[in-house]
Amino acid sequence: MPRSVPQNPATATVDGHPGTPSEGETSHFPSALLYTAARLYYEDDVTQAEVADQLGTSRATVSRLLAEAKRQGIVRIEVVPPAEARSGDLADQVARATGLERVYLSAPLPTPGPGRGVVDVMGRTLAPATGRALAEAGLLPGDVLLVSSGRTVYELAQHDLTPLPGVVIAPTVGGNDQPEEWYQTNEITRLVANRVGGRANYLFAPALPGPELYQSLLNDPSIQRVLHQWPAARCALMGIGAPPLTRSDIPRFVPTGSTSLRAAVGDVCSRFYDGAGVEVDFEGSDRLIALELDTLQHIPVTIAVAVGPEKLASIVAGARGGYFNRLVTDPATAEALLGAASGS
Repeated sequence: MPRSVPQNPATATVDGHPGTPSEGETSHFPSALLYTAARLYYEDDVTQAEVADQLGTSRATVSRLLAEAKRQGIVRIEVVPPAEARSGDLADQVARATGLERVYLSAPLPTPGPGRGVVDVMGRTLAPATGRALAEAGLLPGDVLLVSSGRTVYELAQHDLTPLPGVVIAPTVGGNDQPEEWYQTNEITRLVANRVGGRANYLFAPALPGPELYQSLLNDPSIQRVLHQWPAARCALMGIGAPPLTRSDIPRFVPTGSTSLRAAVGDVCSRFYDGAGVEVDFEGSDRLIALELDTLQHIPVTIAVAVGPEKLASIVAGARGGYFNRLVTDPATAEALLGAASGS
């Protein structure tokens, strides 16, 4: 026996009853009737034939009732794209907002467990997206891939990226005098070369030597070999530094007491820039053995990797300066970048 359906007392059922429109007048179906049909069909999982039986009407009328319910907003159908499609949409939005060629999104960063910091999970989470970015750089044997120092690239170098056999890996900055392993650029170069199957070239120089040592290093053939690779590089992989005067972790050579660095919002390859993307110098930076920003702007594929709210201003300004054309980040940072880019 058909189930009884509660109806509005002021509403007729359907065909042949007082107050009920003819079959062609779908725009005048009572809203209570539209709701009843929709609830039976969508919530109670009743077939259209069964709905027609319970309402005492035809199946064709039920079809019109459901269509009208959707038109009036009584039924709202949401088409939800799969996760990978949503990520693609977000990545495209961030690329357009920041003026970048491509944005690669990682999986969401997991919440660090007890005794573990963000950096413990960052490299593992960002490595697959960074691997995709490197794979799409089109590197061939003999091409030069430059790598920066810093915690982000160091953490990435602990994980598999993508095979790049025969590619030459070289550092973008000196740093063999730095105590922290993530500022030891030769160590990072070695790790990345091992991960991708490339050939490491090392830069045996401090990042900021004294005046006499600086001139001597520039004349050294092993130093010259790496410096000559910089403008010939096909790709660069770099982290993005947060505003220098807010950081607790920064290379020892950076003069954090310098007044000029108050204007800096970030750095890439140990070269600082302000909110407009203009380079910020500091005392002694003319002796800095690091890839220059104008050289970086002419490298075909420049991949920056950065996450976190403290990096938003530095990402936006670095993209504005043209210091990288591709970005690897996580969904939370990507969402925040949309607001930061539109508000800058």
